[in-house]
Amino acid sequence: MPTPTYNFTPHSTDLVARIAEKIGELKGSGEYSRNLRLRKINRLRSIQSSLAIENNTLTLGQVTDIIEGKRVLGLPHEIQEVKNAYQAYEHLLEYDPYRVKDFLKAHQLMTTQLVKDAGHFRSQDVGVFEGAKLVHAGAGYQFVPQLITDLFAWAKKADVHPLIKSSIVHFEIEFIHPFIDGNGRIGRLWQTLILSKWNELFAWLPVETVVYENQQGYYNALAISQKAGDSETFIEFMLSTILQALEELPTRKITDIFTDINTDKLTKAELEFLEQIAGYIDKNGEITNYRAQLLTNKSDVSVKKYFAKFVELGILKIEGKNKGRKYLIDNKK
Repeated sequence: MPTPTYNFTPHSTDLVARIAEKIGELKGSGEYSRNLRLRKINRLRSIQSSLAIENNTLTLGQVTDIIEGKRVLGLPHEIQEVKNAYQAYEHLLEYDPYRVKDFLKAHQLMTTQLVKDAGHFRSQDVGVFEGAKLVHAGAGYQFVPQLITDLFAWAKKADVHPLIKSSIVHFEIEFIHPFIDGNGRIGRLWQTLILSKWNELFAWLPVETVVYENQQGYYNALAISQKAGDSETFIEFMLSTILQALEELPTRKITDIFTDINTDKLTKAELEFLEQIAGYIDKNGEITNYRAQLLTNKSDVSVKKYFAKFVELGILKIEGKNKGRKYLIDNKK
């Protein structure tokens, strides 16, 4: 059974320690485990972002509407992608991350009605192209079943920290490219699964959102590691991404961060928006319109509307003008 090639660098060691520390803070606060609405928002963010990486154009609001059974104007295949991804993530904690049968089941849920061979390994050779240029050739199709079997057997027995192991498995899935389509989505899902078995917090952590925000970095890390035949660069990228996702979660109640909030004055949508950006503001003390757009996938106009309401209520205050404008916690009220 071949062993994946990787290096565990001092930087990776530091990132693992910082992630563990942050998980301890979140566990100590208890806020995240109790906040079911925030967990739901983050699950939908994960789905929207993972699909957006694959060029799905639906917004977070549209994804939410689809899951809630509302009619949405959009391309039929993009709407189907949302429904499929939701089902795949809803069954997350039922999968065994080292069972090939579960891997295929997850792929079937993720790609049903979209891919002819949903839930089956590919039966032809494939490559990843940038225009006409081949940037990565997947493993020969005849070797795929055994390569995935060997990868999961190694991962099940390997005495490697789950943060590292999950990143290696994610990289190896992309390197092998076991399916005609859906490899990126299933690779990100499978890393989340391995981490969720270690700590259930990861079932609701929107790591995919941070990957989407740093999409080019994600592709660069994959390309560098694929060229080197070693997942070191990809491991470091994913660890940094996980840490950023954790740092953007609020470790305190929203009403502790924004001490003067009267939730009766906020609509459900306004409160959900505030919950999405609260962790970032709590960490950095401020946020820009652009950063809020990235975190929430809402338009410039919508974000301005929300911020105007928060400023009016004294939740936030404005500093700077035009592109330099920032929104800060208003501690004077």
